[in-house]
Amino acid sequence: MGKEKKILIVLDGVADRPCAELGNKTPLQAANTPNLDYFAKSGKSGFMYPIKEGIAPESDVAVTAILGYDPYKYFTGRGPLEAYGAGINFSEGDLALRANFGTIKEGKIIDRRVGRTLATKEAESLAAAINKHVYLEKFKFIFKPTIQHRGVLVIKGSFSDNITNTDPAYEKWGSFSVAKPKDGKIKDSMPLDDDEISKLSANLVNSFIEQSRKILENHPVNRYRIKQGLLPANIILTRDAGIKLPNFPQKKERWLAIAGMPLEIGIAKLAGMKVAEFIYPETKGKDAYKTLYDGLDREIKAAVHVLSKKLSNYDNFYIHIKETDVPGHDGLPLEKKKMIEILDKKLFGWLRTRKNKNLVICVTADHSTPCTLKMHSSDPVPVLVYGKGTDGTAAFDEKSCRKGSIGKIYGKDLLKNDNIF
Repeated sequence: MGKEKKILIVLDGVADRPCAELGNKTPLQAANTPNLDYFAKSGKSGFMYPIKEGIAPESDVAVTAILGYDPYKYFTGRGPLEAYGAGINFSEGDLALRANFGTIKEGKIIDRRVGRTLATKEAESLAAAINKHVYLEKFKFIFKPTIQHRGVLVIKGSFSDNITNTDPAYEKWGSFSVAKPKDGKIKDSMPLDDDEISKLSANLVNSFIEQSRKILENHPVNRYRIKQGLLPANIILTRDAGIKLPNFPQKKERWLAIAGMPLEIGIAKLAGMKVAEFIYPETKGKDAYKTLYDGLDREIKAAVHVLSKKLSNYDNFYIHIKETDVPGHDGLPLEKKKMIEILDKKLFGWLRTRKNKNLVICVTADHSTPCTLKMHSSDPVPVLVYGKGTDGTAAFDEKSCRKGSIGKIYGKDLLKNDNIF
């Protein structure tokens, strides 16, 4: 029958809590998912804390853990991962931060993501102006827009990453950040120790943000957006500073990752995986969810294409689906339900036709993003494993999987458990 092939599928933020709009069901419970339910009934299940109880993780540290690396040992900050995944030349000591274009009014954050309507060409135009006109004393920097409202800032030199976030949605806890209730106020970056390099690092970030704010405020792109009734991209929010790349032990088996976002691309490459990148669709119009559904369709097609062509060339596959996280942040359970149903039909339906190909399939999430909270939570996420025996699990959802034979696990142990992967 040949050597078994293992497929790890991470549905970003898909776990949720009961929603009134769905009859007090979660999106996973409410969605029509005959194919996921087939794999659940034919497999085993459990529930996972990506880091540990009580932590509402970002995707960076959660994916690090799920891929088998203890984040307390290996994680060095999201900024360098984003920079590496975005193709920026990064050297140890450089200060790298994840960035968002956001919208502020009278000092308060109106939207951390510019209403998700920032066009790719608009972001590139704004970034070009920032790179041309911001001056950080003797230090060179690179500000690169990546996908939609996202970007990366890298300041070249020898710096400290022991500084706070200016994005109030995430609070720095050691080397990584955790989600926290948003208070709507932009924060200055502050040093977390008395070291002069930490003070310099924070001051440079603050100078970059203040200078870029003045540039963005009067930029033609934002004047046009306001005339069109769209939110202006008039602030840069930074978080998750890092000054070095993690030293992940390289995967011994042949892994192929299918990912479209810089973060997941960066983590996969640093773990020694080959990456089948695909070009994420440009944001063009006012309909943010059209772009998201286009992106979801492209991710599914990329996954199906790669698995069809490369199944015999690799031992393990890692597929990361980003879009299921977004409706949670936006408080839109019907959209999350719809995305789950699309995935069930187009991805898991296709996988079901391959059930005789000696596959082990593990499906989970990197964190929970409840629509009622509009942010990440510390809730555990469901885990489904097909191809390693059965335990009578009824469906792939938060409640059903808690009854499964796998029981409670932690992210860093997922790939190390022979009964799972």
